[in-house]
Amino acid sequence: MSTINQIAWDDTVLPFQLDRSNIRGRIARLDGVLDQILSRHDYPAAVSAMVAELALLAALIGPTMKLRWKLSLQVRGSGAIRTLAADYYAPETEGAPARLRAWASFDQERLDDRDPFEQIGEGYFAILIDQGEGSLPYQGITPLTGGSLSACAQTYFAQSEQLPTRFELANGFSRMSGQAGHWRAGGVMLQTLPAQPMDASENGGSGEGGLIEAADILQGAESEDWNRANILLDTVETLELIGPTVGPTDLLLRLFHEETPRVFDPQRVEFGCSCTADRVRGTLAIYSAKDIAHMTTEQGIVTADCQFCGAHYEFDPASLGFEATVDADGKPLESSDGKVAE
Repeated sequence: MSTINQIAWDDTVLPFQLDRSNIRGRIARLDGVLDQILSRHDYPAAVSAMVAELALLAALIGPTMKLRWKLSLQVRGSGAIRTLAADYYAPETEGAPARLRAWASFDQERLDDRDPFEQIGEGYFAILIDQGEGSLPYQGITPLTGGSLSACAQTYFAQSEQLPTRFELANGFSRMSGQAGHWRAGGVMLQTLPAQPMDASENGGSGEGGLIEAADILQGAESEDWNRANILLDTVETLELIGPTVGPTDLLLRLFHEETPRVFDPQRVEFGCSCTADRVRGTLAIYSAKDIAHMTTEQGIVTADCQFCGAHYEFDPASLGFEATVDADGKPLESSDGKVAE
């Protein structure tokens, strides 16, 4: 366990537990990571705010999942902001940073001055857990309700995991005197400790017959503890969440000193994208030579751009699809009968 005054905060997720209340939580701060995510795109402020909120949710939720590979959060809507996506990659080795990326698509002409969440319209919020090769991905879906992405995430945990969960998030554009501005985000996640370990892959998605709330799950002392922790969290201020003047441990003590907070080792987070030329080639392997021909430019190449990091790839069309005749290096491939493909 880390002592409470020894941790550097930007781009970290700090796990904690409230011993008196049997509640666990996370405090996250995103600074450089968020700047790297957003600086790769020229998003309007409303879109940047939604990307920042989803990236922060991914950073807070990812470490709670006993994740071996990737957690994905996806939002699809009918409004001006059509798609939001964030991926959290678990650390590859003990002590290594987790990786985070996020992206959005939107209709510039339909954006207006309304609350950014309202501009997503009708749609769904999805959590996808991919534990890597040899395991089946899990997906849980909940409708876009509650007025924020954090409310959607709270609904997911109540419906799919039977775990009362609370998020308090904030983001904003920070501009220091004489310096270029950049986005910062910070938030707190509270969650009741499960009575027994849960494997998300064994749960069946969102519930039916009405939304489940904390009062439907908790009773007696547990309900009182949960309500008290939420009342304390209600007192948090935006600048306390975003920082950097108030450290997470200071915030934790300010909010929950009577709940006996216990902190654990923080998780570092950095920007990271999983795209590679081989991965892009793999996604195109389902297409026929005719399909690939339609994708080929006048210059005789097939191009692809990563929506997350902006990486640009160019391919020889003969090396793509299930009818490819050359490999990535342009060397002829053998057909199934052992002959060189023509």
